Amino acid sequence: MNYLSAINRLSAAPGPSGFEGAVARVALDMLQPLVPQAHIDRMGNVVGLRPCGKPGAKKVLLDAHLDEIGFIITGQEEGYLRFAPLGGVDPRMLPDRELTVLTDPPRLGVVACLPPHIQSREDMDKSQPISELYLDLGLTEEEAKAIPIGTPAVYRTGCLALGKDLLSGKALDDRACFVLLLRALELLEGEELDVDLVVLGSTQEETHSTGAITAAYGLRPDLCVAVDVTHGDSPDASKDKTFPLGKGPVIGLGPNCTKWISNLMRRCAKDMDLSVQLEVMSGSSGTNGWPLQVSREGIATGVLSLPLRYMHTPIETAHQGDMEDTARLLAQFVRRVGKEGAL
Repeated sequence: MNYLSAINRLSAAPGPSGFEGAVARVALDMLQPLVPQAHIDRMGNVVGLRPCGKPGAKKVLLDAHLDEIGFIITGQEEGYLRFAPLGGVDPRMLPDRELTVLTDPPRLGVVACLPPHIQSREDMDKSQPISELYLDLGLTEEEAKAIPIGTPAVYRTGCLALGKDLLSGKALDDRACFVLLLRALELLEGEELDVDLVVLGSTQEETHSTGAITAAYGLRPDLCVAVDVTHGDSPDASKDKTFPLGKGPVIGLGPNCTKWISNLMRRCAKDMDLSVQLEVMSGSSGTNGWPLQVSREGIATGVLSLPLRYMHTPIETAHQGDMEDTARLLAQFVRRVGKEGAL
């Protein structure tokens, strides 16, 4: 698996919450060679099924969401566009940032900003609310009025190698983890399994986890693992709330994480001599694991995370070694979960 190439392919496809069609088609194309059955469901989720062919086999679902944070056009004003966030957007990221407005064909724009020469010191030291920002597409007032209200937009970046081990770009939350699911399928290729394996690229996680909720209800898995990102270390971040890059995947512990699943992941890692980190989640994990756990009468749920720097920015950064180790741990977990009779 070439992680840079795979993530770049997914990252280049736009897919803010509720508008994931383009990235779903790319994800489906990448998934189809690895599973006998794959489709896009009515909520836009990408679903791949690899049945083991054994009567009464339990169903294991691995989820990673495909949507990214983004924006939606709310109006026009004197040739500029007004917009609102889709998901958790930090307004400090926006002035002078390039956005792609998803018209047909897409249009490029820049978020308007005041030069420092005409700002007061007080203005320079504070961020502007998104409601006060403008998007400049270089349009006349009449041309701007032709951009429909409700049109989505995303950051304009791709993915690039940062040094020897890191990858940086937009939408690594959570497309890097969907790539890990593909890598896990590669590692399991040709092996006999004791479970039916479902891979889900879910939609709308950044707004309400709608895709995961509906998919789990329809697929009825016996076990699910939400594979998402967690906060990676950075110079200005608390060491108590972040996890160093290059030190391995992060196993969730807490009420959103079924204990035997977390324990089995830890045993798998130990037997593989694989470094892992532990994250105590005293309430919601902040991932699709939270709604997945209570689908129908309840589903045994695990949360496995990839450390990610600069989350919800256009420069999200992950370590390729962590990605490979997370995929290896997932593959080993799937091998053992049926054999050990835990389900």
